[in-house]
Amino acid sequence: MATPASPRTRPSRRRRILLGLAVVGLSLTTFTYLNNSSALAGDSGGRPLLLAHRGLAQTFGFEGMTNDTCTAQRIHPPEHPYLENTLDSMRAAFAAGADVVEFDVQLTRDDRLVVFHDHLLECRTDGRGRVREHTLAELRRLDIGYGYTADGGATHPFRGTGVGLMPTLEEVLAAFPDRELLVDVKSGDPVEGERLADHLATLPADRLAAITVYGGDAPVAALHERLPAVRVLSRAMLTDCLLRYEAVGWTGHVPDACVNRQLHIPEAYAPWLWGWPDRFVERMAERNTRVILVAGGGDFSRGFDSAEDWARLPEGYSGGVWTNRVDRVAPLRAGG
Repeated sequence: MATPASPRTRPSRRRRILLGLAVVGLSLTTFTYLNNSSALAGDSGGRPLLLAHRGLAQTFGFEGMTNDTCTAQRIHPPEHPYLENTLDSMRAAFAAGADVVEFDVQLTRDDRLVVFHDHLLECRTDGRGRVREHTLAELRRLDIGYGYTADGGATHPFRGTGVGLMPTLEEVLAAFPDRELLVDVKSGDPVEGERLADHLATLPADRLAAITVYGGDAPVAALHERLPAVRVLSRAMLTDCLLRYEAVGWTGHVPDACVNRQLHIPEAYAPWLWGWPDRFVERMAERNTRVILVAGGGDFSRGFDSAEDWARLPEGYSGGVWTNRVDRVAPLRAGG
């Protein structure tokens, strides 16, 4: 018959167990810190990549905005002559220092992909109805600068200047054959993703590598199924990636859901990511995934558009930066 442990033996064993658990906990904490600390990461030597939203466009105030707000009716007093999503605005953005230009595409009635942001024409143009209810020829006749005003409608500084300036996807690709582009599919219709895939599938692999696609869940999923080598992003893909990464990222592992993606990370959320900023950016880059930091909570395409915004970037940050005023922030990057 076994002899019961003495009162002195039981506390001693308990202390050893507690000490062992403490050592394991401390080891895990130390590993997690060292594995995810940017302070201990090597200097990447890089600089932020600048992503110009809609080229060099007219900006507007965000106060009181909703999804139905006509932003052309609330622009700031113009500081340059460019209208969003035009070839001239894209040229100006690249000339100012953009590394990537973002633009929007929609399907027309005659099955063409035209570059325009709004589903409805009334806000910016002298047209009426939905973009997809019109042919390309009809859209070409519109004045895309018609609705812009900075003073509540007293004046319209771009009225008459935007006739015929709505380009097609093919024209953008031809105008910038060697530049990085981000294509935003502006609908939830998988057919638009399929049509975009039809166009991109004709491009050589090296050109395709410089194009990223994001937008609605269904069209992006349809395109990704056709062209899995293209870097993509949708809300569903972003959520899936980040939830999986938060579960395992402390180990340094990057889930497959984060491979070959472009991640638009809201500034407010970024500090909660394992390894933010340097280790996170490096880990994603190793899996062909690009990180783009969006200002604030990420709503309404807020960007890093001023010196005050730029000052909030993490020191030494080498990921991408979303901006609506590349002309203002590119000199700040050069000076940094």
